[in-house]
Amino acid sequence: MKHILFLSMLFFTNFLFATEVPDIVPVSWLQKHYNDPSLVIIDVRDNKDFKKDHLQKAVNVPAMTQLFYGKNMLIPPLSTLKEIFSKAGIDNNSEIIVYGGKNPIWAARFYWIAKVLGVQNIGLLQVNYGNWNKASLPITTEIYKAPYKDFGPKINNDYIKTQLDVLTSFHDAYIIDGRPFLFYIGKKSHAKRYGHIPHALNFPGSLTYNTKDSKTTIKDFKTLKKIYANLPKDKPIILYCEDGADAAMNFLVLRKLGYKVSVYDGSWLEWGNHPNLPIETKINRP
Repeated sequence: MKHILFLSMLFFTNFLFATEVPDIVPVSWLQKHYNDPSLVIIDVRDNKDFKKDHLQKAVNVPAMTQLFYGKNMLIPPLSTLKEIFSKAGIDNNSEIIVYGGKNPIWAARFYWIAKVLGVQNIGLLQVNYGNWNKASLPITTEIYKAPYKDFGPKINNDYIKTQLDVLTSFHDAYIIDGRPFLFYIGKKSHAKRYGHIPHALNFPGSLTYNTKDSKTTIKDFKTLKKIYANLPKDKPIILYCEDGADAAMNFLVLRKLGYKVSVYDGSWLEWGNHPNLPIETKINRP
């Protein structure tokens, strides 16, 4: 009985004093917590860039080869994701920091997938790789082998939607298209058809960050709140883009701002390639 009581107290002590990872992580936070025993650093750049150099103890999970599945670039099967997370040294107590290259949407894709899998403690590094003072963080070319952990996903179905969910939600939810404006109005498309899902509003994922030369910084939430100020909170929001990456960037921000959000997994690659689904090109306003 005493043994059980001790374990219970240990569990609640760890829970109470667990470090909460901010959704957008300043470099200063990572510096302070770099040696936390539960810290896991994920680098979503392609393997070629990763091998040149990367953050010490970072694990490479290349976005384009590991975070998409099939021709419509859907979320990978659960068994695949469980193995990816386990090999990266992630378990249910991990503090996860994810970073990428110039465009943060690929790191946001990992963030969204982690949230779908029930991960609580995860954040995006506010700047892209290398966008810090050289002495700020440890850089290496050595490949770190993370300890294998038995990751136990707890699926949150509220964060992921299907084509059918979108079709039946036109009047019950706001739909946000995270693609660039020219794609939204039907001037460009990577699918067979052009336009956007009916009633969709356009909030490109690129609105969430600033890029100058090769340096990208995600905007602070005070600034981000102004971008979505006209978006009401009276309905749930379904997000999509071309492939689920810009939508993931919107997901991170809107979720933090208190909106009830989910991502349409198939996004425009599925919707725009279906010959019978409704589309439009007119501009909708909040």
